[in-house]
Amino acid sequence: MQAAVAVSEGTRINLLEEKIAALESRLAEAEGRLPDDRVTLMIFSGDLDRVMSSFVIATGAAAMGQQVTMFFTFWGLSVVKKSSEFRDKSFPQTMMALLSPASSKSLPVSKMNYFGIGAAMLRKMLAKQNVFSLEDMLALARELGVRIIACEMSREVLGVHESEIMDGVECGGVATFLADSLRSRTSLFI
Repeated sequence: MQAAVAVSEGTRINLLEEKIAALESRLAEAEGRLPDDRVTLMIFSGDLDRVMSSFVIATGAAAMGQQVTMFFTFWGLSVVKKSSEFRDKSFPQTMMALLSPASSKSLPVSKMNYFGIGAAMLRKMLAKQNVFSLEDMLALARELGVRIIACEMSREVLGVHESEIMDGVECGGVATFLADSLRSRTSLFI
């Protein structure tokens, strides 16, 4: 009788150990699906005020220890351009280059731009309050290790050559953006 009770007790212990192992396995699988300490920003806008906000978020997150990726697409490409070139572009691409900001220094504001006066006023107001300029924010983001990516498809569509993009800026496609975004706690579209 005692042997039967001992076997039964040993069987229960084995069953409990199997259940614990199964739970530990499910827990490890669930933990593997949790997002990382990351923030991913897609910057579609080429407006100074919106771009400034994206850099405030990016540098704040990086300062808090988050891994940050900024993905610049369509109008946001102007932020990471150092100049505009006109060689080897189709007519529509040349017109787009002529009508778009050549760099971050000539971005308009989203409201009350008034042919560039609004952007100049905003920059002056920010400087008066000792707020970093967009260009200083970009330098700070790089210093903090923020990953900066120019959208490859937008670059090709708009005819923006790699030589027009700032040094140190990666080029990547939607898969690059999604790889970071899917692992991030926060993803924002600005």
